[in-house]
Formats: sequence, structure tokens, C-alpha cells
Amino acid sequence: MPRDVIQTDQAPKAIGPYSQAIAASGPKTLYCSGQIPLDPVTGEMVGGGDVVAQTERVMKNLEAVLAAGGMTFANVVRCGIFLTDLSGDFAKVNEVYARYFPSNPPARATVQVSALPRGSKVEIDCIAVG
Repeated sequence: MPRDVIQTDQAPKAIGPYSQAIAASGPKTLYCSGQIPLDPVTGEMVGGGDVVAQTERVMKNLEAVLAAGGMTFANVVRCGIFLTDLSGDFAKVNEVYARYFPSNPPARATVQVSALPRGSKVEIDCIAVG
């Protein structure tokens, strides 16, 4: 199956063995790796302990990866959200997330995890079809 690696400097470089996204042939499908709140220029975490600021950066990072793959949030069919504090942060993350999907939001799973890379409070991945 032919596939293209999608990479942009407008989102943080991978901090492990993964690509920012993979585009597979057929109906174009973009599998975006999880994004944490890293500034793409400095590589540093943003937002400190503020999950709202962290989520905003994560969504901007995903937006950049989608754009590099020729897509937008309108093409997203599924998201996965990983939180270190589901009970404390779920509603706050939803407020930010909802702004990026004002109508017909994609399918989604949200799970609590014990830890995320670099001490992030939130990580989001997505699949887009165009």
C-alpha cells in the first residue's frame, strides 16, 4: 500500500519513533499522530499546568499537520483524546475542542492515562479523510 509521510515545521517535530502523519493511497486518508502542547519553534511545552492553554496549542499543532496533508478539521472523522485528569479537565478540554468542530464533530474516544510525554496534561490524535 503506497503511503506518504507528512511532515511540517509548523508543528513540533516527532519526539519519538513516529511520523506527524501518514497519507495512505485510495481515498486520501491522513493518520495524524498524537500532538502534545509543544511550541513548534522552540520545542518547549506551552501552557504550564493550564489544560486550556495546552489544548489550544495541541489543536493548533493538529491544524498545522492537517494543512500539511492538504486537509482541515472538516476532514477529520475520528479523534482520540488522552488526559491525565479526566474528572478535572474533561469539560475544559471539550470547550476548546468544540471550537474546532462547530458542527458535525467527528467520532471520538477520550481516555484517562497515568502520564503523557513531557508531562503534558493532554494529547490528541486524529484521522482525516479527503
